[in-house]
Amino acid sequence: MTVLREKLLPTLDYLLHEWLDIGGLLHRPRFADHDKSGVDDVLRTAADIAAKWFEPANRLIDEHEPRFDDGRVVLPAATQHAWDAYVEFGFMLAAHDAEHGGLQLPRTVDFATKVILASASVAVSPGMLTEANAALLLVHGSDAQRAVFAHRELTGQWTGTMCLSESEAGSSLSDITTRAVSDGPASADDPLGPRYRLSGNKMWISAGEHELTENIVHLVLAKIPGPEGKVDPGTRGISLFIVPKFLVDEDGRLGERNDVVLVGLNHKVGYRGTPNTALAFGDGTYAPMGGRGAIGYLVGAPGDGLRQMFHMMNAARIEIGLSAAALGLAGYAVSLDYAKQRRQGRPVTRSGKDARSRPVMLIEHADVKRMLLAQKAYAEGGIALGLYAARLLDEETTGSPDAAAEAGRLLEILTPVVKSWPSEWCLEANSLAIQVLGGAGYTRDFAVEQYWRDNRLNMIHEGTHGIQALDLLGRKIRQQDGAHLRALGGRVSVTVERARTAGLVTESEQLAAAWEQAAQTATAAWETGDPADALANATPYLQGFGHVILAWIWLDIAAGAVTSEHAEAPGKVAAMRFFFVYELPKVRAWFDVVAQRDALCRDLDPALL
Repeated sequence: MTVLREKLLPTLDYLLHEWLDIGGLLHRPRFADHDKSGVDDVLRTAADIAAKWFEPANRLIDEHEPRFDDGRVVLPAATQHAWDAYVEFGFMLAAHDAEHGGLQLPRTVDFATKVILASASVAVSPGMLTEANAALLLVHGSDAQRAVFAHRELTGQWTGTMCLSESEAGSSLSDITTRAVSDGPASADDPLGPRYRLSGNKMWISAGEHELTENIVHLVLAKIPGPEGKVDPGTRGISLFIVPKFLVDEDGRLGERNDVVLVGLNHKVGYRGTPNTALAFGDGTYAPMGGRGAIGYLVGAPGDGLRQMFHMMNAARIEIGLSAAALGLAGYAVSLDYAKQRRQGRPVTRSGKDARSRPVMLIEHADVKRMLLAQKAYAEGGIALGLYAARLLDEETTGSPDAAAEAGRLLEILTPVVKSWPSEWCLEANSLAIQVLGGAGYTRDFAVEQYWRDNRLNMIHEGTHGIQALDLLGRKIRQQDGAHLRALGGRVSVTVERARTAGLVTESEQLAAAWEQAAQTATAAWETGDPADALANATPYLQGFGHVILAWIWLDIAAGAVTSEHAEAPGKVAAMRFFFVYELPKVRAWFDVVAQRDALCRDLDPALL
């Protein structure tokens, strides 16, 4: 953790204090109890916990993955120790309201602590979904549901999950078959909410079973049958239910076992320390409250489940992007340290290589510098993008009405990029880290191969690239007649002028041209008005758009860095220049395919594959 800490804490210090102006946030009433020294203390504490508990557990839980034992999940003791340390400090409560026991820490700072912990181990605890689960209930749940379930999740007494997918309905949620029927006339008066009986199976449920805590709160999507007992084949009737592992009363006291049963464990290439489960709801193993079916409590109104669940998923998508970037930075730290210590090869001179000269450090070779600089640009850029999104969350809750509304529009259009771009390009950073180490990179003697395996899952977590691309080009770009795109364009224009004033004239012109192409390509994609034409190449659009966004982020950072005395500033300018020289030119190829509405993939005969 020492090498990583040396890279990560200074980067976070620069991004938070120099670039995102956290000091300005701390003057707002919600954050008035915090100051710069307090923020720095929180980050150092996170780094200490990461070094003491998370990083030592990272390799161990990868090698000794969760084990199925007579319906139970057995985890290494290191997982429990790390979870307890995380909970004891109160990280899950940190950003929440004081009335719930929280510290009202800015989400920007809260997400920075998540970057630190994820860089040490992304798989050591189920904290991410637990907090997102609780946050959903704080917004959409009843008073009793907030008090009984959300509060105990935020204190770490219980954990939470998100149960959407089924074995035959992954991302296609309209095809789920899990059913929920009323538990009789008296069920409507249950103090924890209208009571239903659920039956069905859910797949790919992270932390769906374990013994880290005394209870697990499953948030489950299920369909309520219509009047004739039939389930709508579409999204109508999809509702959200709280299904606890153990039933509880209105005071939160544990009761009998609910009919939620572990069917098996999925063995993934990465995140191996997190139990990934297949769960059966209402298969008859247990008979809670004397009946058949798992007991679930309706959240909000019937048929409102998808809207509610997306509240949870969008927060999770930002965190997935940051986790991907954290893994990218972790690999970068290892490969940078290796390149500084390993001698190999001789310098290239006008007369060629001199066999008599002493081998030089890897870091002296131009191609190794390129790979390291690429990792830096991808990982630090991904962290900056995620923290920018977190800063928008703070603006939504504490800014003026106009500022909050604009922050909401920016979050809408940026979230697909925040999730997908770091997931793709910080995986590439991990691949480059392996390459820098050469043959050693393929061994388990170094952590870089595990970082790559862990990061590979983030391209699928919380919605694949293709889904994010359809969301961006099919919805977000066109929402409110392009209002979200215009709001983002306004921010880009401010950066262009700021960079020009700072002397970064060439880059400011390049960004302005790239943004213009991004906007024009979106228009060209929809020129025929046919979604099949427009969306056939939605993923190339997402890739090009994402690169333009990262160019904007890097130029905005560099515009301040050129005059900053912060020790991190020169490196930030170098990373920006790399991105504009090596990465930004790629967008033209992606946008050209989209603008031409190329039909190759749409019309290709599957028999040719």
